[in-house]
Amino acid sequence: MKLATLQTEQGTTVVSVVDQENELTFFDLRAFDESLPRSLKGILSLENGLERARQAAAQAQEADQQITGTLLAPIPQPGKVLCIGLNYRDHAEETGMPFPDEPVCFSKFSSAVTGPEHPIRIPAIAKEVDYEAELVAVIGKTCRNVSQADAPQYIAGYMNGHDVSARDWQIGRPGGQWLLGKTADTFAPTGPYLVTADEIDDANNLPIKLTLNGEVLQNSNTDNFIFTIEEVIQFVSQFMTLEPGDIIFTGTPPGVGMARKPPIYLKPGDQAIVEIQGLGVLQNSVEMWN
Repeated sequence: MKLATLQTEQGTTVVSVVDQENELTFFDLRAFDESLPRSLKGILSLENGLERARQAAAQAQEADQQITGTLLAPIPQPGKVLCIGLNYRDHAEETGMPFPDEPVCFSKFSSAVTGPEHPIRIPAIAKEVDYEAELVAVIGKTCRNVSQADAPQYIAGYMNGHDVSARDWQIGRPGGQWLLGKTADTFAPTGPYLVTADEIDDANNLPIKLTLNGEVLQNSNTDNFIFTIEEVIQFVSQFMTLEPGDIIFTGTPPGVGMARKPPIYLKPGDQAIVEIQGLGVLQNSVEMWN
């Protein structure tokens, strides 16, 4: 099942999605279950929220109960935005860095999250803003101290993500400004929808690529993870309670702009596209934000 968040004239609501060659059609869940929350985080928080959404989606599609609006991020305001750095073997090799012994964790604020077709806005103070295609895992149930074996039952689904990074702040300032370099507004596009975990055979084996202005700059597979999604959830859940709607960016493959010679950084007018097999297409333009 594919679920998205849509801004309509009546407000924000969760819809089911049919994707035919990147032509998206939206179906109104609340037309058949008015008690469903209007947010995906709210649906995930219900005991049987996804099952109720699945039943409403089937009815809406059978009745052709379509709805229109503007796509937002599937989860516009996640409680936590966790990110894993240096998590692809081929990316570590391109940077010349040793494989980490444990997941390297950082975070973004929820204000960094934005949706498909919404612009990535570069702050005037940032001069070297990089692209990073990433698979994003979405937590579906509250959990803490989860084992790797049990981790899959706490994953609601997956979506495309783009970990935009101001390298001149992240690593170019004295001491490094990881937080400021990573969490500027719009620096965490996600979408266009969430795909429930039952539709993904193996999230640790998915082709992933980023295209910038028609040129493929990142092209790899999540089977290059240093730490699987299950290992990441086991690791971070030792420190914090994960809750429905929390999202985890799982790292980026090789081909990032700062590793190229000469470097390639995002600039106004660019079009960036993240594609992960089965998760649709996340496209964002780039503009300056003065």
